[in-house]
Amino acid sequence: MKKENIYTLKGIYREDFVIDGYRFGSGERSACIVGALRGNEMQQLYICSQLIRTLKDLEAHGAITHNHEILVIPCANSFSLNIGKRFWAVDNVDINRTFPGDMRGDTTKQVAANLFERVKGYSYGIQFASFYMQGDFIPHVRMMETGYQSASLANLFGLPYVVIRKPKPMDTATLNYNWQMNGTNAFSIYTNSTDQIDVQSARQAVSSVLRFLTRMGILKYNNHSGYIASVINEYDLLPVKTYDAGFYRRLKSPGDYVTHGECIGEVLDPYEGDVKSQIISQTDGIIFFAHTAPMVMGNEVVYKIIRRMHE
Repeated sequence: MKKENIYTLKGIYREDFVIDGYRFGSGERSACIVGALRGNEMQQLYICSQLIRTLKDLEAHGAITHNHEILVIPCANSFSLNIGKRFWAVDNVDINRTFPGDMRGDTTKQVAANLFERVKGYSYGIQFASFYMQGDFIPHVRMMETGYQSASLANLFGLPYVVIRKPKPMDTATLNYNWQMNGTNAFSIYTNSTDQIDVQSARQAVSSVLRFLTRMGILKYNNHSGYIASVINEYDLLPVKTYDAGFYRRLKSPGDYVTHGECIGEVLDPYEGDVKSQIISQTDGIIFFAHTAPMVMGNEVVYKIIRRMHE
């Protein structure tokens, strides 16, 4: 393992901003793995730390195939991570909405440009990502529908689901999208948590990456075969919304089966504690995403459900 400086931004009033990378093996630029781009992505950083620990041991035992290089960048936003702020600490800009960046632009664009210069050119790009809405997921692989995506490759991670997302204009400035447009097969992995560490799903994410690297001939590693993934389009997920604002009582979790007409959540009056309204499932299916914040607004998405396919 070689620890190296990926990028340094000189600080004026505080320490320098530094992005570190961990390089395993040598030769062909085979796989690049990126962790926390946002300051609340504790789970993503934790997954990378466990992956680095495992790869270090595997490399010591000669398990990295000849002429293959793996680069892991556990965190690219340490300033925000240090204060628990999701976006860039100074001006509240999301680094994962500034790719491919601009070497002469604003600070976040400079960070994105210098980072992208180091991570492009790899055959496979893997990002441990988080969603724009606060909540938990069934662990899955997510890909942009750019015309370059490969669901068959995403299946090799062995996670339960592969989700294909049709990119919106804001998605064209993400790392995943720009990786794909520059010839890298890019995958975003989502687990059960973001700002809290979920050890079980983190272990599942690490195993999925090791499984993928083994199946692509980059590692020599014996791993459980995982799931045969179901491929779904994001627009096929049924969103379930609230009627009222107030305290949110979640009654179902990702992976739970629900039936049509079942009460799956409640909104409580924040002053008097009464149930203002119930959240009702409009279909039979499996909970894919579940909101986690203590309060909700009216007309806010709190669940996304995989509809059950009836014969």
